[in-house]
Amino acid sequence: MDDRIKRIYVPMTESGFYILYCLQSPQHGYGISQQVRKMTGGEVTISAGTMYGTLSKMEADGLICFCREEEKRKLYQATELGREILETEIRRIERLYKNSKGEDIDA
Repeated sequence: MDDRIKRIYVPMTESGFYILYCLQSPQHGYGISQQVRKMTGGEVTISAGTMYGTLSKMEADGLICFCREEEKRKLYQATELGREILETEIRRIERLYKNSKGEDIDA
């Protein structure tokens, strides 16, 4: 993984994390926003500006790629680099959680 990309995306913003997480399978922006709202019980809402700005940046950085268009909506999916960044972030969050609970992370 490129150090520049890692510095940009780790740690991730909450909205960036959810967007990348939702793109483990092909999805469009509106679908992502609906999935995030459902996953978080409505606690996290991603605005259109944040959604499309993040999708554009992630695509330019190679974390996601355009798959196809359906009914005038662009579908994106995480690339191998995107999945690697997501796994790195998940491990970081798990470590934070374990440390907050006083658990031994080496166990």
